[in-house]
Amino acid sequence: MPIRIMGTGSFLPEKNVSNTDLEKYVDTSDEWISSRTGIKNRRIAVHETTAGMAAEAAKKALEMAGKEAIDVELIVLATVTPDYYTPSAACQVQAELGADNAIAFDVNAACSGFVFALNVAKMYIETGFVKNALVIGAETLSKILDWNDRGTCVLFGDGAGAAYLEESDKGIISVVQGSIGKKGMVLNCESRRTHNIFTEDGIEHDYLHMDGQEVYKFAVRQCPKCLLEALEKADMTADDIDYFVLHQANVRIIESVAKRLKAPIEKFPMTLGYTGNMSAASVPVMLDSLVRDGGLKRGDKVAMSAFGAGLTYGAIVLEW
Repeated sequence: MPIRIMGTGSFLPEKNVSNTDLEKYVDTSDEWISSRTGIKNRRIAVHETTAGMAAEAAKKALEMAGKEAIDVELIVLATVTPDYYTPSAACQVQAELGADNAIAFDVNAACSGFVFALNVAKMYIETGFVKNALVIGAETLSKILDWNDRGTCVLFGDGAGAAYLEESDKGIISVVQGSIGKKGMVLNCESRRTHNIFTEDGIEHDYLHMDGQEVYKFAVRQCPKCLLEALEKADMTADDIDYFVLHQANVRIIESVAKRLKAPIEKFPMTLGYTGNMSAASVPVMLDSLVRDGGLKRGDKVAMSAFGAGLTYGAIVLEW
């Protein structure tokens, strides 16, 4: 039986930060940011947490699907910015929702995280181990940014998106995933360094580092490639797709993908103008926005794709 998304939800922090706001703190300008990325605003967490935002998005997904938390059997949460090393953010969400019967764990595939987590949940359901799942992408990227580095801090935002899925008559048709670990350090953030009674180094906190040119080249090459592979596996072409739901990193990347697929840019909805790059939350927030705005209707064909640190990439073709 196909695995179908029955409900979506999203949550963004209350604080809206514009490019003009950032001009007060960083050597940058609205023109510089928007012309290169398409980003005008982003939401930044002040009191919100990764698990808290994830739980709010999950509640909305369950509400849309008409389901109760107690009936959820699996929670897979994609994030690179959990609130704790342990417990996992997924277990925190389980507790917040009261989803006491669910298996819960996190996955880390950076910006590809939601696509990876969706496929993990799909396989759990296909094997019969569970009957349904909540898949969530949630990030508080603002806490790992160097706010003096205009090359990174202007690009990212915080938020969460979720999807509830179960068996149905229609749904996911094909999946493509991959990783290129040899090039992983072009986008990295170190965790705690070894520090104990046998080491002499002091404790230093690291921040996100990115080789923007290398990441851009990877994205514009790998994103259309994996989309075409997923379409081929589904026995479809770009002409058959109603919407391409891509990772919201940069408008130039999305425009490049549209050009390479020879698909009209109107098929590529975007939220990045007001959310920035939210890593694992980008795809589910974009999907929820499309659903709630009435753009996506049952029977529509959708192709998702994401790319990010790792390096990782993935694509999914589905019938909504």
